[in-house]
Amino acid sequence: MSENFRILVVEDEEDLNEILKFNLESEGYLVDTSFSAEEALKRDLTIYHLMILDVMMGKISGFSLAQKIRKEMQLDVPIIFLTARDTENDLLTGFNVGADDYIAKPFSIRALQARVKAVLKRVKNLHADTDATSMNIGEIILDLESKRLNIGNKKIELTRKEYEIISLLAKSPGRIFSREEILRRIWESDVIVIDRTVDVNITRLRRKMEEYGCYIRNKPGFGYYFEI
Repeated sequence: MSENFRILVVEDEEDLNEILKFNLESEGYLVDTSFSAEEALKRDLTIYHLMILDVMMGKISGFSLAQKIRKEMQLDVPIIFLTARDTENDLLTGFNVGADDYIAKPFSIRALQARVKAVLKRVKNLHADTDATSMNIGEIILDLESKRLNIGNKKIELTRKEYEIISLLAKSPGRIFSREEILRRIWESDVIVIDRTVDVNITRLRRKMEEYGCYIRNKPGFGYYFEI
């Protein structure tokens, strides 16, 4: 499963940094470590398949680092946050800046390894679909060339934004996308839209998908995800 995946661990606790590196390398991953966000930003961040970021660090927090990665560098690399705090506000902040997972300290190494494996499996599946002309999920068929949605033999007419939403969610099943992230990925930066825009489009999309619309799930306070 490791398949030469390269992981960056950014954690200011030296002992924990070493423990994470040792155990992830034992799984076959290529692991680099940094002890601060500032140190991490000196690296070529485009080479990583996953980043594990501590939230509470020095001058630049893990949240701020993630914002730089997502907004300034425009990188879609998966991010797992580590934090000693697990309040709802912290969870919401993490998902709003594009977290793929969020692990509260203390945690077991086996649990972390399982989370890493799950996130990288999604990455692998997404890359495997890159050259495909369609994506099949049960009765749901996304035609990646014609940008159409078919359910069984029925063609579902979608607007461009509706198609982009279902495509975004379906390519990463189980991953929660906050409204902010959906807006950032799908609507142009120079267009003024509000969070409600996402809800309206997803409501229409679910209605068009009829009984299959239930696959688009909402985790209140966090965002939307695709589940089958």
